[in-house]
Amino acid sequence: MTDPITDMLNQIRNAQAVGKTEISIPFSKLKQAIADILTQEEFIGEAKKIAKGKSKALKINLKYEHGVPAVEGAKRVSKPGQRIYAGADGIKKVRGGFGISVISTPKGLMTGLAARKAKLGGEVLLEIW
Repeated sequence: MTDPITDMLNQIRNAQAVGKTEISIPFSKLKQAIADILTQEEFIGEAKKIAKGKSKALKINLKYEHGVPAVEGAKRVSKPGQRIYAGADGIKKVRGGFGISVISTPKGLMTGLAARKAKLGGEVLLEIW
């Protein structure tokens, strides 16, 4: 797997397309941080780290509102072959403010809105709406 973040987003979208309530993906600290942001912004339910012997997994509970998935779409912005960076004033709104972007800043991962308020730029990892 060359891009684990894209794989995580695809698994969330595919699982919600068929109505699953939870998914389990391989664990990493970056995926945990992204899942925490998505939980705070109410795109997914809770995300827990699970240890199965030597391997670790991230169990994500998916969220639905009246049978409609909370995640309508997701896009990976910065890819392994082409990194995309933005300054604090270059961070755009996602879908007119109805979505969020996740930015990797020197102070850690945060939403685009929080990065703009903190006047921090960084790598634009993904957009979700």
